[in-house]
Amino acid sequence: MKKFKTLLTSGCGVAALTMLPSAALAQTEAAQDAPASIGDPVASAKLAAASNDTPQGGANDVIVTGTRITRPNNRSAAPITTTTAAEIAAQGATTIEEVMNRLPQVQANAEQNYADSDGRQRIKLRSLGFERTLTLVDGLRLGIQNGMDVSLIPNELVERIDVLSGGASSVYGSDAVAGVVNFVLKKDFNGIAVSGNYSFFNHHNSANDVTDAANRAFFASRQGWANDGGRANVTLTAGRTFLDGALSVSGYLNYRQSDQVNLGDRSLSACEVTQTVATGLLNCTRSTYTQVGTIVPGGIGVGNTLVNNPDGSGTFVPYNSGRGTATNPFDELAFQRSFNRINTGAFVNARISDDIELYSTAMFYRDRSSNTLPNRVYSYSAYGSTPFQTNCDNPFLSASQRTTLCGTRTTGLVPLDVRYRFDGMPLVRNSFENRGVRIAGGLRGRVLDDAWSYDIAGVYSMLKGETIYPAQPDFDRVNRSLNVVNVNGTPTCASVVSGADRACVPFNAFRPYNNNRALNDYLFTNVDGRQNSTSLMWQALAVLNGDLGKYGITSPLAEQGVAIAIASEFRAELFKSGADALFRETNGGTDQRFTQNVVESNVEVQVPLIEHQRFTDLLQVNGGYRVSKYNRLNGTFNTWKVEGIWAPIADIGFRASFNKAQRAPTVIEADQASNINYTRTGPNDPCASTPDPNSADPNVRLAPTASIEQCRRTGLPDNLYGSAALSCLDNSCTVRNGGFNLKPETAYTKTFGVILRPRVLKGLTVSADRFVINLNDSINFFQVNDFLNGCLTTGLDYYCRGIVRTPGTFRLDSAATGNPTSGYFARGTSNGYRSQAHGWDFQAQYALGLGAGGTLDTSFNGTLTTRVGSQDTPNAAPRNCVGYYGPNCGESMPRWSHGLRTTWTSPEKFASVSVNWRHISAMTISYNAPADTGIPANAPQVRRFYSGVPAYDYIDLATSFDVAKRFTLRVAVNNLFDRDPPLLPDSRSVLGLLRSNTLFRYDLLGRQIVVGATARF
Repeated sequence: MKKFKTLLTSGCGVAALTMLPSAALAQTEAAQDAPASIGDPVASAKLAAASNDTPQGGANDVIVTGTRITRPNNRSAAPITTTTAAEIAAQGATTIEEVMNRLPQVQANAEQNYADSDGRQRIKLRSLGFERTLTLVDGLRLGIQNGMDVSLIPNELVERIDVLSGGASSVYGSDAVAGVVNFVLKKDFNGIAVSGNYSFFNHHNSANDVTDAANRAFFASRQGWANDGGRANVTLTAGRTFLDGALSVSGYLNYRQSDQVNLGDRSLSACEVTQTVATGLLNCTRSTYTQVGTIVPGGIGVGNTLVNNPDGSGTFVPYNSGRGTATNPFDELAFQRSFNRINTGAFVNARISDDIELYSTAMFYRDRSSNTLPNRVYSYSAYGSTPFQTNCDNPFLSASQRTTLCGTRTTGLVPLDVRYRFDGMPLVRNSFENRGVRIAGGLRGRVLDDAWSYDIAGVYSMLKGETIYPAQPDFDRVNRSLNVVNVNGTPTCASVVSGADRACVPFNAFRPYNNNRALNDYLFTNVDGRQNSTSLMWQALAVLNGDLGKYGITSPLAEQGVAIAIASEFRAELFKSGADALFRETNGGTDQRFTQNVVESNVEVQVPLIEHQRFTDLLQVNGGYRVSKYNRLNGTFNTWKVEGIWAPIADIGFRASFNKAQRAPTVIEADQASNINYTRTGPNDPCASTPDPNSADPNVRLAPTASIEQCRRTGLPDNLYGSAALSCLDNSCTVRNGGFNLKPETAYTKTFGVILRPRVLKGLTVSADRFVINLNDSINFFQVNDFLNGCLTTGLDYYCRGIVRTPGTFRLDSAATGNPTSGYFARGTSNGYRSQAHGWDFQAQYALGLGAGGTLDTSFNGTLTTRVGSQDTPNAAPRNCVGYYGPNCGESMPRWSHGLRTTWTSPEKFASVSVNWRHISAMTISYNAPADTGIPANAPQVRRFYSGVPAYDYIDLATSFDVAKRFTLRVAVNNLFDRDPPLLPDSRSVLGLLRSNTLFRYDLLGRQIVVGATARF
């Protein structure tokens, strides 16, 4: 019975392991008895150390690998990196995103520190994008690839996180190109537990180059100590077993909350800085939306930009001419966003008989977060081209101001622009709400004398997101509030006097620091409205596992027989988006609905050839093959894997895996490619002559902008070069949107490595693995100019397919109706060229007994990245962005990063102290990359100042104490020495990400102090 129960915990080939650290609940008998083996020797040793076991093979092993095959003593041919529950607890993280960012295999992300994000958290392995990382929960998909949010998973419910390197599409299907992240959840609780953490940042804001720039701009910069950014995380877990363990029911309720930290709360982000390349001088970004009020007499392009004199003297002074005459536009934006999140769920396992078990998991969450924005009256240009107006007898105008605006006039209306920031009023909020549910369940068991096992599972996953846009001032109300007359000594809106708007509140835009709450309430009536999206996925999966050794199909030199897994899967996906009438009125657009479904079948085989012989301890080969059929794609496509493991002796082993992995288009990409429509929005034909706008004679024409040689590349005969007949109506040619025959991206991924477990140094396990990911036909969105400029320059079909001339006339302006087959430029989602990610992963685990001094466990995880980048086109040089950030590289990956954690545990295991060392190697801005990297040169931008980021080291400290038998106290300090993140001027314009002058990968807010406790009943 124990053996059967243990094997059944592996839902669809990925185990739902139920071992918890000392701070958690008591476990079921099966989990207590099972040593930890999850396929990868280092990961297995790490998990065993965390559970106070030693790794050893045996019939009761709980197995997790990148395979659907479930059997004892399984070993993975691809490396698996595991993060344990103990590590998550030691970190004191509030979100899964924080945990994942510490792994060197992960491209760091920080949706809770990104003001433009909707709050969803997704995972990106190897800098290849989240869409190429498959995310699983207990071996089943989290949701559709473009609609996932790991916020659904509360940290306290995670038993471990497995990261499988390399492709795994033959096992799990599309998207497993960069790798697989599998969250294994805690289940089968017996009792009640309350666990909570509270954390905050304790940071010293010191003077730096940003504060110097802020001082020159007369902006405030925070100095000294700050204690802020509080986060709370509380979880109630309860469970019970019934009927002698045949029925297990458990559930949880989790609440997480985070306080906002503004950009202005850190000296390094006191203002957004840009760099003058020639001098290295930093300058703060300035805004014309000032607290003193910005006035442009006559309107934009007519008068000078002026502001009300900050001294209140009733005069205008030039914008940005002194203290208070310009504004920091981003000081109130969130550095850490405020959010509150509720997670709840339940697990049920029912053993119907010795050979049949029902299982189910239900998870729900609701996440609310917001981004703050300054409270402002917008320029009239935000509404159109009609200026605001004020009257020349406005009682708020001083004589000097009246002269500037009206000249000698004393009555009547004059145009102007007004930009005003109300810092004394509440901030405006852009709010987000994400709600999700994931329900999984199935039936599993054994048949035919335990030779075969089956697992039939289903998943329903839904994510709903809603964006609530902030109120904006109403244009007409602003205009009415600026038309003010004197009524018995009281400034009054002219619209109140006339009766047109008796609620109008006068706007004194001509004095500084106006914080009239009644005015603010009057002006801010318009709301952009709400925009929403829904992502749905239904997954049905059936897996049949067979041990063919039961039938004698076993190598004569092996102990275990051939194992096989046969699976079939169906998925249906839906994505829809919509908006309310207010949003459509302001922003336009239409509601959308996309669907697709896939049917797949796969087979895996595992063949031990030699086991425990004098000349070879293990020789094993594995194989897998999958066929997939998407209803939005033509035909079928296949993926496969070939793997091998060889251990000449028990101390050393070699492993290799070769995969063909693929990513099918997401449901949105598939619709974008197949949904064809035509518009007259393209550029004019560069091979046509055009009328000279400076001549009244229509026969005077300008020569084509492209040469005759370039025009030949577009399919134009020489005799039509420069013809007026080629010119499109209104100089706008036809554009076909969509219509590309998409095919899946294909990646050939290889991993090969060595594993060392020297008997002379008991407790040590080390692995080194090479990963090579070469991605072809990457799916990208192409603009008209991508095709046009590429064709004119190179003549390659890769580009010229986007220029389709009408036979005979060779024109590019076919009618935008009737689905023309020629006469247009193309635009849309299509297959691109190549991307690559190469490197080495190194792992080690060492358990050292100290006798009466307790135990010492050391865990190491490091990645040496040797290539990350893309080759956009066949004629472009392949880029290698390793160690570079900036244009053409984004944030990329450092060449080397690692985490090294050492944990001392007391003899009675009532106390532990853990020290973690995180290292990130130096990086350089891509402007300074040498030619051999393939990164496009940009000589004028070569940086002599702020040209890179030095190597970074962080030290984290965590302690845990069993204060009483059922009460555990935890204290942790992350970034112990409060190191600032690196300073990167132009981080927004160069990287397109943070306005905080830095990168995601680093600790952004300083030292973090965490206090936590768990009580068990």
